[in-house]
Amino acid sequence: MIHLLNLLAAIALLVWGTHIVRTGVLRVFGENLRHVLSRSFSNRFTAALAGLGVTGLVQSSTATCLIVASFVGTGLVGTSAALAVMLGADVGTAMMVLVFSFDLSWLSPLLIFVGVVLFLSRQTSTIGHVGRVLIGLGLITLALQLIVGATKPLTAAPEVRALLLALPNEIMLDMFVGALLAVVSYSSLAVVLLVATLGAQGLLPASVVFGLVLGANVGSGFLAMLVTASGKAELRRLPLGNFIFKAVGVVLAVPLMGDAQALLQTYVPEVHQQVVLFHLGFNVLMAMTFIGLTGPMARLVERILPKPSNEAGSDRPRHLDPVALATPSLAISCAAREALHQADVVETMLRGSLTVIRENDLELGGRLRKLDDTVDELYSAIKFYLTQISREALSEREGRRWTDIVSFTINMEQIGDIIERVLQDVEDKKIRKNRRFSEAGMAEICHLHERLTSNLRLGMSVFLDGHLRDAQKLLEEKARFRDLEHEYAANHIARLQDNTAQSIETSSLHLDLISELKRINSHICSIAYPILESAGALTNTRLRHSQLAGLDDGR
Repeated sequence: MIHLLNLLAAIALLVWGTHIVRTGVLRVFGENLRHVLSRSFSNRFTAALAGLGVTGLVQSSTATCLIVASFVGTGLVGTSAALAVMLGADVGTAMMVLVFSFDLSWLSPLLIFVGVVLFLSRQTSTIGHVGRVLIGLGLITLALQLIVGATKPLTAAPEVRALLLALPNEIMLDMFVGALLAVVSYSSLAVVLLVATLGAQGLLPASVVFGLVLGANVGSGFLAMLVTASGKAELRRLPLGNFIFKAVGVVLAVPLMGDAQALLQTYVPEVHQQVVLFHLGFNVLMAMTFIGLTGPMARLVERILPKPSNEAGSDRPRHLDPVALATPSLAISCAAREALHQADVVETMLRGSLTVIRENDLELGGRLRKLDDTVDELYSAIKFYLTQISREALSEREGRRWTDIVSFTINMEQIGDIIERVLQDVEDKKIRKNRRFSEAGMAEICHLHERLTSNLRLGMSVFLDGHLRDAQKLLEEKARFRDLEHEYAANHIARLQDNTAQSIETSSLHLDLISELKRINSHICSIAYPILESAGALTNTRLRHSQLAGLDDGR
């Protein structure tokens, strides 16, 4: 029993090591990996090389598939080029299996030691993240050694040998088990390394191991389909096409498996190396066979998964791609785009509110109030999406961006609530009572509204680009708007003293309205604080002008 427990623990350590490497590399190189892929789609051969290189870093063709599927879903990349990337990605995974198949017993303690030193010395820096990757690589090599040690006692047990001999030598069953293991472990690399080690220890016959390897390849393709199953049609095309390539490749490989096994046994004496080379050869031949068929396959999956003719309502979440969650840097970008969508809805409410105030438009006011429900729904969707992003895979800069998005969406949600309340007050206290503001009062409200709309656009620009000068300008608007509120409130009091009838009738509403507009402006100006704070341009109470003047305008 203890030997079986040791084997299970070693397998878990192998899967965990691949997870650490994948998340660590994405944390260090996430943005660069996206740029490498996006710039390499000029032709199918460079796309395949890009997929090979990126997968060699992240240790997972599934992770690469999710990254590229996000590009396809947003229309940045064609399905044909993305399929070429995946053919290269599968070869990259097979090459990493080959690397880990060598005797790296000396490397494991070195990697773990250096990785821990780097991680503990500079946890939040790039060096610390590189240390995490080294720790993961060391755990992978250590896990392989532990698997070898744990299988030796099992090999000697007569009960285990009798059980293995009783297993049917059925290729379909072997492939099913291999696919299931790949889906459960989220890593075909770990499965191939495991079954190669078990085959080398004599626990599994070579024919069974080869079937498990083919199944692991199919399983990795099926896993990507599972992860993207809830996505839109454009997202699911790449995983589907990649899975079809794998399935067809396996169908073609099964009749040749006996010849491949005989050839490998002739020239490669060790079972472990036979399995590794079989896996590599299968993926290389599959890439060579299908690299010229990516175009027809792309057209096929586009027919199978056509773009829906009737898109969902324009006010629903558009950019919260669930596939991008596997790549935190990409998910952060998706959340930021959706936050701007939420701000667009808020801007629609703000612009329309002036028409309601001026023209007593009850119907428009009702439609605008309903938009607050949309703002709230977008806020909830963005917040939930952000909680699903792995914080451990975010760089320090991405972590700050995560916080900025949360703060921005909260401000937009509160602005939406204020506008809804203003519209309700205007309806109850002005429209239904058939009252009007004085000409001077209406002019003041229009002026405040104009500045408010301009500030909202500036705030959206600050959130998007993070320019320091714009952030400074936005914060200065807070003081100007406060002065205007005081000035216009005093003007209104003067009109009351002059017994202006319209001012007397709408006095409460007028003062409440300019106060609410100031509150909206305060929420807009809050967008500038994270930018100024990270630049060191704020004290506890005011702008630090001397430092702000020397900072770069393009930050």
